Amino acid sequence: MIKTSPYRDYLLKKLSNPAQAAAYLDAALEESDEAFLVAMRNVAQAQQMSRVAETTGLQRESLYRSFSEQGNPTLSTLSSVLNCVGLRLSVQPRRPKRKTAATKVPARKKSTSARIA
Repeated sequence: MIKTSPYRDYLLKKLSNPAQAAAYLDAALEESDEAFLVAMRNVAQAQQMSRVAETTGLQRESLYRSFSEQGNPTLSTLSSVLNCVGLRLSVQPRRPKRKTAATKVPARKKSTSARIA
């Protein structure tokens, strides 16, 4: 019989890598604010929430509340936790939305009335 590990254990192991955590948080942020907060909680748990709380000087319980789906962390809390797990905030230009076939403008047809024989 093949031994498997729970998905959550696998996820937390992957999220202990700052590059993996950054990609995970970026994808969650694209989805929704709530998904981002839950992703932040997962990233903090990957680094041991009690260690994150001690390093940031915040209460472990308040971190769990801040990074729940209904949470509303301050910028200071968010920045402190990101710093603790080896990440930082960054602002980038919004990616342009891709045009779909329905929104593409048809190419202009070349005029054939100006032909010279």
